[in-house]
Amino acid sequence: MTGFNTRAIHAGQDPDPATGAVIPPLHLTTTYKQDGVGGLRGGYEYSRSANPTRDTLQTALASLEQGARGMTFASGLAAEDTLLRTVCRPGDSVVLGGDAYGGTYRLISRVLEPWGVTHSPVDLNDLDAVRAAVAPENVRVIWCETPSNPLLNVSDIAVLAEIAQASGTLLVVDNTFASPYLQQPLTLGADVVVHSTTKYLGGHSDVVGGALVVADADLGERLAYHQNAMGAVNGPFDAWLVLRSLKTLGVRMDRHSANAGRIAEWLLAHPAVGDVLYPGLPQHRNHDIAAKQMSGFGGMVSFRLKGGEEAALRVCERASLFTLAESLGGVESLIEHPHRMTHASAAGSPLEVPADLVRLSVGIEDVDDLLADLDQALA
Repeated sequence: MTGFNTRAIHAGQDPDPATGAVIPPLHLTTTYKQDGVGGLRGGYEYSRSANPTRDTLQTALASLEQGARGMTFASGLAAEDTLLRTVCRPGDSVVLGGDAYGGTYRLISRVLEPWGVTHSPVDLNDLDAVRAAVAPENVRVIWCETPSNPLLNVSDIAVLAEIAQASGTLLVVDNTFASPYLQQPLTLGADVVVHSTTKYLGGHSDVVGGALVVADADLGERLAYHQNAMGAVNGPFDAWLVLRSLKTLGVRMDRHSANAGRIAEWLLAHPAVGDVLYPGLPQHRNHDIAAKQMSGFGGMVSFRLKGGEEAALRVCERASLFTLAESLGGVESLIEHPHRMTHASAAGSPLEVPADLVRLSVGIEDVDDLLADLDQALA
């Protein structure tokens, strides 16, 4: 198999046979001329069902995650919804990592639960608790984010895969924070990888999308049926934008990781900071697991303020080069207050995040400029 960066540039992206264009064409069409009734060219009939630009992206993502099949969607939550409604039925249950993304929690607890799909939040680092949680016969999925959003916990994918296989459940890993450049969960035994392609895969804060990559081709067929039947697909231009960005994913993640590592070490020594959450720090409780299953530690850093929630809010308001905004994974650096912003939907639940927490999406700017901005924000 060729290297990651080579696949990111070339997998599924051969020069256009009609023109020789080295960049895959953007197919802005809803329908396709048939050569007689049912005579489809290349299998294309209607762009909800299939589109050449989207197919190219799906092929590339499957290659990068080393999976059997990739499918892309209008958003990360659309991908999650399609997956859960494919593999779960009323009466089934999901084991949910205890610090999952607020949007995932909202989807499961407030959208799927009224239809009869329940969930149980579990600390995925407590393996005995995970084994107990998957014991009931109605458990269909272990849902794992690693690193998690926003507490940057890291779960041992290989061990969770063993537990899932022994219990007959699917292990789903949200790989958004790491990206396939730093971590490939399917190679460690996971069944499904989820991405918000809005984040590092898109990388430029200009496209919303989601993706699933599966290890099993039969599950891929079931998901592809629901992808078409439910229709929450991404448009061809959105797919093209992500394809453009995949080509630089490796070099961007190298810079994201380098900048975040410098900033995490700097924050660790700051007198106003109580705790720094970054898997690359030896002090991180899951550092050894992260070092084992990741090739780098990513661009996300969270930290807690000794001055509590008000201090955290002041830092968010005073930052200048770090833009106060939700989302993450773009080339520009962002800062946010998860308790009141991205994770507000988890308030009052077992997944509630600390009010003194600040989350950074560290971009690829000059790191000295980023440190200077944090220094004045924390002053």
